[in-house]
Amino acid sequence: MGSAWGRDAQPAPTVMPPPRPASLPAPAPPPPVAPVEEKKPAVTAEGSACMRSLAGVAGHRIRPIAPATKPEPEDCRVVDPVVIEALAVRTAAGPGEVRLLPPPTVSCELARAVSLWLDTSLQPMARGAFGRELTALRVGGGHECRRRNRQTQGQLSEHATGRALDIFAFQLGEEKQGGLAVSVERPSGLEQTRFLDGVRQSACGAFMTVLGPGSDAAHANHLHVDIQQRRAASSRFCQ
Repeated sequence: MGSAWGRDAQPAPTVMPPPRPASLPAPAPPPPVAPVEEKKPAVTAEGSACMRSLAGVAGHRIRPIAPATKPEPEDCRVVDPVVIEALAVRTAAGPGEVRLLPPPTVSCELARAVSLWLDTSLQPMARGAFGRELTALRVGGGHECRRRNRQTQGQLSEHATGRALDIFAFQLGEEKQGGLAVSVERPSGLEQTRFLDGVRQSACGAFMTVLGPGSDAAHANHLHVDIQQRRAASSRFCQ
């Protein structure tokens, strides 16, 4: 005689595996990558006016350039950057030019200020002092993201925004034809010293800041000019 357990037991239900999911559709191919457009020089409304004024002078050799691709602090951004190869000036023989060696990168606004200074002040001064035309400036320190006098702390230099230029020497006439180089650090004789004094005085009227030998140790070998924005246009700093 079987047990009650044997009579009432039911077979365990068979566990079926879950249904196989339908095949998923293949993923769609990624959309084509749009070609990266070449960056054009950034030109502001004010910058457009600046570039138009420079473009209107025959003989200038100035190239607008695209903003730096390497990220820089906002305070080191140059508005309407240009490379100056040469600036047109009037000479005794007609139209001429003053080369900047090596060509610096600066703001368009500074390029315009240097252009006016060369044509109206420096070129006539060179001709009067030496009977020769100014043909080149030996320069350095255009755009460079740094603090004043290369210190680790303190205010940013005007070089950080391309609004400053350092001049180390003035070339009169062509070197291959017996030209004359006037060094800012070491003028040769009274004639060159007087010329540099006149250059400095004229720069004080053309720029907002002028520093050079005698100002401090950082400017012992060059003439620094910039167009720093100040509270009043008449507030200039010349040493």
